[in-house]
Amino acid sequence: MTAEHTAPTPTGAAPTTPGTTPAPSNRRWIALAVIALAQLMVVLDATIVNIALPSAQADLDFGTDQRQWIVTAYSLAFGSLLLLGGRLGDLFGRKNTFIVGLVGFAVASVLGGLADSFGLLVAARALQGVFGALLAPSALGMLTTTFRDPKERGRAFGIFGSIAGSGAAIGLLLGGVLTEYASWRWCLYVNVVFAVLGVIGALVFMERPPKVERPRIDVLGVITITAGLVGVVYGFSNAETNGWDSPVTIAMLAAGVVLIAAFVVIETRVAHPLLPLRVVLDRDRGGSFIAIGLVAIGMFGIFLFLTYYLEQTLGFSSLQTGLAFLPMPLSIMISATQIGGRLLPRVGPKVLIFAGGMVAATGLLLLLRTDLDSSYAGTVMPALIVIGLGMGTIFSSAMNTATTGVARADAGVASATVNTMQQIGGSIGTALLSTIFADVVSSSLSASSGAPTKLQQAQAVLDGYHAAFAISAGVLVLVALAGGLLINRQSVRLERLARAGSATTGSIPAAAH
Repeated sequence: MTAEHTAPTPTGAAPTTPGTTPAPSNRRWIALAVIALAQLMVVLDATIVNIALPSAQADLDFGTDQRQWIVTAYSLAFGSLLLLGGRLGDLFGRKNTFIVGLVGFAVASVLGGLADSFGLLVAARALQGVFGALLAPSALGMLTTTFRDPKERGRAFGIFGSIAGSGAAIGLLLGGVLTEYASWRWCLYVNVVFAVLGVIGALVFMERPPKVERPRIDVLGVITITAGLVGVVYGFSNAETNGWDSPVTIAMLAAGVVLIAAFVVIETRVAHPLLPLRVVLDRDRGGSFIAIGLVAIGMFGIFLFLTYYLEQTLGFSSLQTGLAFLPMPLSIMISATQIGGRLLPRVGPKVLIFAGGMVAATGLLLLLRTDLDSSYAGTVMPALIVIGLGMGTIFSSAMNTATTGVARADAGVASATVNTMQQIGGSIGTALLSTIFADVVSSSLSASSGAPTKLQQAQAVLDGYHAAFAISAGVLVLVALAGGLLINRQSVRLERLARAGSATTGSIPAAAH
C-alpha cells in the first residue's frame, strides 16, 4: 500500500479487513526507490555545493566572507520550514507535496546553476531550502505509512537510513567529479536529473491520495517555531564566523530559545497543533529524536574536519577526497540493511542505537592516530569503515523508531521532526566544533616561542583536528547513552505497539508474532 492509502487495520497485522487493498509488493519497493532517490538529492546537496563553492566564488567574484551565505541561506529556509512542510503533507497529501517539492527544488537548482551574480545564487539556495523543507518530510512520511509489515519495514528503513547516512559522502565524490570535469554549475543542475526521475516515479508508482480532512493550520505555531528555528540556526551560523560573544549570536540564540518555548506553550493550548506534543514526549520517539540530533553533530566532525585533513594535510584533490570517503557510505549501507534492518524487529532500537553509538565513537577515536604523514589505507580507511558500521545501525534504527507509533495523520510532522533534529544538530556541530578547532590551533601556536615554523603550524592544525574528532567521539557516546537509557526495552515496546491500534504507524516487530 502506498503512503496515502493506509487502511484502518491493526499495525503489524497480517490479514486485511474489508476495504483494505494492499498495493502489490513490487510497487511498494519501486516507491521506496523513488523516495530514496529524493532523499539522496536533498542529503547530498549540502556537501556537493560545499565542494563547488571555491569555483563559484572565482566565477561570480564574491568575497570569502560572503561564502557562508551560500550555505546559510539554504540552512535557514530548510531548517525553519520543516515542521510546516511536514504538516502541509499531512493536510494536503504527502504525494502531492512530494511532487511539488521535487519540481520546486529542480527549478531552484536551475536558477542557481544559471546565476550570474552572488545575490541570485543566494536566492536560489534559499528557494532550494523552501522546497527541500516540503520534500524531505513528505519522503520520510510516505515511507513511514507505506511499510507496515515488520520485516519489510525494517528492510525499508535500512535502505532509507543508509541513504540518509551516506548521502553526504556521496555528495563529496559527485561534487569532486562534476567540479573537476564539468563546472560548479553542474553541482546544481544534477538535481534536475534526480527530480525528473522522482516525479515520473511518483506519478506512475504512487497511489493518488484520498481526500482528507483539512483542519485549520496552527498559524501562531507556524510563526513562532519558524522564527525560533531561524534564530537558532542563524545564531549558530553566526557563532561559527563571528564568535559566541558576538551580540548578534547572543541575541539570535536567545530569541530563538524564547520563541521555541512559546511554541511549546502554544501547542498545548490550540485545537489543531502544528506539532502535537504527544509525538515528541513518547519515550521511544523522544530518545530517537535526541539520538538523531546528536549523531548529526558527530557527523559534521567527520565530514568537515576529515575533509580538511585529507586536502590540506595529505594534499588530496577534491576528487581524491570524495573517493577516499567511499568506504564509509559502503559500510553504512551494509550495516543499515544487513544489521539494523534485520535485527531491529528482534532486539529493538535500545540495543542497536547503543551498540551503533559505541562502534561509531570507536571509529572516530581511531582518527586520533592520524599524523602529518599518515597513510590513507593504514589510518583513515579503517576508521571510516568502523564509523560507517556504527552510523548505519544508528540511522536505520533511530529513524524507524522516531516515526513508529504516531497517528497516521501526524506521520508527516513526525518525519519533519526527524529532519529538524538533523538540521539543528548539524548547525550546532558546525559552530561548536569550528570554535573548538580554532581555539586549539590558536593555543598550540601561542605555545611556540617566536614565529611558528610551517611544521609547527601544520602540527597545530592537526591538534585542532584531533580535538574535533575527540569531541565528536564523545557526542557519539552520548548517542549510545540516549538509546540505552531513554528508549524502552523491546518487551515494553512490543506491548505498547500491540495496544496502539489501527490509527498509528509502525508495526509490531516480528518477534512478537
